[in-house]
Amino acid sequence: MGLFIGIIVVGIILLVLGIAVEAAKVLIYIGIAVLLIGVIATLIRYIRNRA
Repeated sequence: MGLFIGIIVVGIILLVLGIAVEAAKVLIYIGIAVLLIGVIATLIRYIRNRA
């Protein structure tokens, strides 16, 4: 569980850095991708634990 929360936090940090630094537009897309992967992984783990 800690790993997934870490991935989500890294995604949020990359999003904030990407928005704050105009020259690093790529960070926005990387942040979104990492955030989505973290959320999907957390949801899959939650669903598997309930089943």
